[in-house]
Amino acid sequence: MDKYERIGRELIHKGAIIDYYQDTIKIPNGNVAKWDFIQHKGAAAVVAVKEDGKLLMVRQYRNALDRETLEIPAGGLNGADEPTDLAAMRELEEETGYKAGKLELLLSLRTTVAFCNEKIDVYVATDLQPARQHLDEDEFLDVESYDVDELIQMIYDCKIQDGKTVSSILAYKNKYCK
Repeated sequence: MDKYERIGRELIHKGAIIDYYQDTIKIPNGNVAKWDFIQHKGAAAVVAVKEDGKLLMVRQYRNALDRETLEIPAGGLNGADEPTDLAAMRELEEETGYKAGKLELLLSLRTTVAFCNEKIDVYVATDLQPARQHLDEDEFLDVESYDVDELIQMIYDCKIQDGKTVSSILAYKNKYCK
């Protein structure tokens, strides 16, 4: 045997955002292993560029870290089949109170490939127009804006550690700030 084969998958817990499974895998040496698997419906995120070139960021509390983080606007898909560009537009308006006149795919990333299938499509939003912020009932965040170089410095100072935010800001700088 020279490949991996999933021979079983058991749902351990169904959650609001993720479903947790235990997989039974036949591994290349013929042994059987139990591996954790987290199924995620996917997400979309936005590098929102204001007319002055500053990027819109959201500061919010994250329970897993028990602290506030500074991130690009993002959110989960309403369903695995929701187009990510529509989700990106929705999340931008919900979180920041802006609509984008133009949206372009920047990159797709997998957040934690060892145990989770989460995929985030990240878009660059330009031609921003004021709209109305409408947060979820349990969502409290502040909208801030920064120069790209300020954000890059925050990454290297370990003040921004969120993977989607780090990769998206660096990709944006590389592609658009020559």
